[in-house]
Amino acid sequence: MRPTAELNDGAAITANGSIGPADGTSHPTANGLVPRIGSISPESDSGGPAASPLQELPNDPSLGVGSMVEVTLDGGAFEAPGAATAPPATMTDPLLYGVIRWIGPLPTGGGNHRKVMVGVELEDEPIDPTLETTNGTHNGVRLFRCPANRAIFVHTSQCSRDRRFQDIPPMSPGSKTDTNMFGKVDCPVVKGRVPPLKILKLEELEEICGKFKGIQGHHNSCYLDATLFAMFTFTSVFDSLLFRPKEPEDNPQYEEVQRVLLEEIVNPLRKNHFVRADRVLKLRQLLDRLSSVTGLMSEEKDPEEFLNSLLAQILRADPFLKLSSGLDTFYYQLFVEKDERLNLPSVQQLFEQSFLASNIKLKEVPSCLIIQMPRFGKNFKMYPRILPSQVLDVTDIIEDSPRQCWVCGKLAEYECRECFGKMQCEGLEGTAICKSCIDSVHHHSKRLNHKPVPLSVPQDFIPMAPHCEVPRLYMELFAVVCIETSHYVAFVKAASGQDAPWCFFDSMADRNGEQNGYNIPKMVPVPDLPRWLTEEGSRALNEEAVNDKMLPEHAKRLLCDAYMCMYQSTDVMMYR
Repeated sequence: MRPTAELNDGAAITANGSIGPADGTSHPTANGLVPRIGSISPESDSGGPAASPLQELPNDPSLGVGSMVEVTLDGGAFEAPGAATAPPATMTDPLLYGVIRWIGPLPTGGGNHRKVMVGVELEDEPIDPTLETTNGTHNGVRLFRCPANRAIFVHTSQCSRDRRFQDIPPMSPGSKTDTNMFGKVDCPVVKGRVPPLKILKLEELEEICGKFKGIQGHHNSCYLDATLFAMFTFTSVFDSLLFRPKEPEDNPQYEEVQRVLLEEIVNPLRKNHFVRADRVLKLRQLLDRLSSVTGLMSEEKDPEEFLNSLLAQILRADPFLKLSSGLDTFYYQLFVEKDERLNLPSVQQLFEQSFLASNIKLKEVPSCLIIQMPRFGKNFKMYPRILPSQVLDVTDIIEDSPRQCWVCGKLAEYECRECFGKMQCEGLEGTAICKSCIDSVHHHSKRLNHKPVPLSVPQDFIPMAPHCEVPRLYMELFAVVCIETSHYVAFVKAASGQDAPWCFFDSMADRNGEQNGYNIPKMVPVPDLPRWLTEEGSRALNEEAVNDKMLPEHAKRLLCDAYMCMYQSTDVMMYR
């Protein structure tokens, strides 16, 4: 485990390999720091969320904070957020779905109203406009944090287990698996080395899509299923993990973890397009036993917890990102101040803002760049919609990389971070200036106090600069892992290149299950996704769909629920 080390801005590389706040107790938002849920007592809406007084429902101990539930409104009582009682709503949504975030007596405007109520974060905004909803507050008191119009408070009797999630009980480590539990679909071990799929035409992608395709989910495994599918199905950027020989410092079970990952998951996925749940269960059992990340067998986890367990602790992989601060990490968490002017921010914009604020750079172009969106776990999103950038320009955040003067196009020799956002050229590109242009740029009265700093330019490039264009460095988006109400899914590009088709993967697509209750994974082609990622297509979507429910299903998940964006450099991959 890496110790937490502070960065220049008070952030830190945390023990799980991400960049986060140095104290490990809060996450930044537009207005500062938000304490972790459950860490403080109830406060006003301007403060942080409160700890849930109860962890389980008194009438049903099998349901508690974090449980997926169905909420029955038809004929049931409903607690309005601003009063002790409320008139019945017009029930056009007799059944709603969500996750329990709060259990206990509610703060009221007066009187002794101590009945136990349940705060539920809904999957979607209710259709019924008369239904009282909030952002997790009740009577001005912050009980939990969620998007606006997605929280309701109901009686305990109105909550029941979400029947779409019919998981079978987790198996104990070492127990024998019964393949009948998973649908009797064959999933043989595949030895050797199978290259990733490369599908350039939508018609070819459609042929391998459908039910029982991808990785089958089992008992809260979606965080792992979606991440593995994104990492290995259509790209080789992570393949070095599969073939590094064991070293003396490695865990005694290193080769077994590597074998299960390669022969029972990655190779079958690439060759037969299906991995049965018991194969992945072996990997979960190994990681749960060998790493310090607990609950990998039974609890809801996040992709970064899985990556920390597999990459940092068991496989001891080289971190993908090497930072100018001297610290290394496997993924980068975006921390930005919210800009109200950004209606649909792109990952490129947020990426540059985050690096500018932290005043750090990458030492080199990584083969893989995993970016976590600016959100507070599963609950709070800084921006309601974010556009994953198809191509990420990393030129201006690479230390010692040649950069171009935004004024004349010549080799830049200075960087003025104070010019960010104030020039005709947007983004970090507008902070690079050559010596000839620096005086004219800072002649304006508003920029007289700017303090540009010299750039470090590779000596071997200086004599070449007058004779060639300054190169720009790009990385390609190949996967977007999304979360909606604690359930992870993934959009993955079927090949490298801007015209390659995309597919959508859900390891638990049929949550009603069959007779034995197993999950049915599904791959679906998404022919419109390349257009949605364009500037014109995303703008049209954003303007036409005022409400999230107006977005096409997959567009909503892509823009509203993005959790991680994965980028690769095909040039760097060649040398790994």
